Amino acid sequence: MATGPLSAAMTPSFTGLDSFAGEIHHTAAWPHYPVDFTGKRVAVIGTGSSGIQSIPIIAEQAAHLYVFQRTPNYSVPAGNKPLSATELDDIKATYADRRRSSWRSGGGSPHITAAKPTFAFTPEERRAAFEKRWQLGGVLFSKTFPDQMTDLGANEEARRFYEEKVRAVIDDPAVADLLIPTDHPIGTKRICTDSNYFQTFNRPGVTLINVRATPIESVDATGINTSDTHYDLDMIVLATGFDAMTGALGKIDIVGRCGATLRDDWANGPRTYLGLGVDGFPNLFLISGPGAPAVLANMVLHAEAQVDWIAAAIAHLDDHGHAAMEAAADSVDGWVAECVRRADETLFTKANSWYMGANVPGKPRGFMLFVGGFATYNDICAEVADAGYKGFDLIKR
Repeated sequence: MATGPLSAAMTPSFTGLDSFAGEIHHTAAWPHYPVDFTGKRVAVIGTGSSGIQSIPIIAEQAAHLYVFQRTPNYSVPAGNKPLSATELDDIKATYADRRRSSWRSGGGSPHITAAKPTFAFTPEERRAAFEKRWQLGGVLFSKTFPDQMTDLGANEEARRFYEEKVRAVIDDPAVADLLIPTDHPIGTKRICTDSNYFQTFNRPGVTLINVRATPIESVDATGINTSDTHYDLDMIVLATGFDAMTGALGKIDIVGRCGATLRDDWANGPRTYLGLGVDGFPNLFLISGPGAPAVLANMVLHAEAQVDWIAAAIAHLDDHGHAAMEAAADSVDGWVAECVRRADETLFTKANSWYMGANVPGKPRGFMLFVGGFATYNDICAEVADAGYKGFDLIKR
């Protein structure tokens, strides 16, 4: 199942959404033709990754942009820039070394965190390290120091630096108050990356609406109704995220032993062994699903590692006259417990994130990923294979 951990898009069930007379687009199903925002009154609902990336572009063209925000997210500069021919040559020259180091890393990239914990450095050294990471751009700001995701005090150091940077580029302190998260440690939801996102709210044609204070009550032909006013609109952009990790799998009628469906088996949360197999579902292999590092690692390298493991497992079955392999129930129970134990040793469980299923009404809460690192995970999978696929039942023809 290579269905993707972020592929089941969510459309909110706003009363009257189908009655809107203007254009509606979802960022996860963007049309293949250019969308023209020129001179239009546009609403963007959602300030997760796709909202944060699209808002600055829409604001440059729209007559007025209304941003409907339920939950602010941490976002750092993306650091995107054109690369010169010399830079490209340098990157390609060191590709093999970077690939080797990526395989042995925590996140599937050649990033190297600081050698010591946060408070082993002076305040000046900490600030210099944060500044260097900020200028480089990208989500690895959360890994500037090795204890940022396990120690609340270390995390607070990163958060304070972040807040200072963001407030410095927003003109209105009240708007900054709305845009800076206060409900979770930095990095416990996936950090977003942007190009001038926060600066966009300085534009006179951009309005930020806090839907926690004034919720969206309905949509009609002409726009959006909140609890205190109506917004006339020509276009609505839904940046409302995904039913992550399990959503795409849940849409498929996957049937295992005795007619059990995977959807029902996972009714209280996903259960896997190594993120690769499920008890009661022989020959069902998952790629980048729950119980694996998945979205916490370089997705391309992660998929490569799992495809290689699955291909080798199938070859092993063929070579030894087996028809199937199935994760043993106690192996699944043990792996689920191991993933929970590792997650509880971090700050990740302190956020109502899509890692936890918290963005989907009625979805069981629980951290769905293996947080022990990409290299560690691959070592565990290799040990299982080397031991004759320990923890799996191999079924003869």
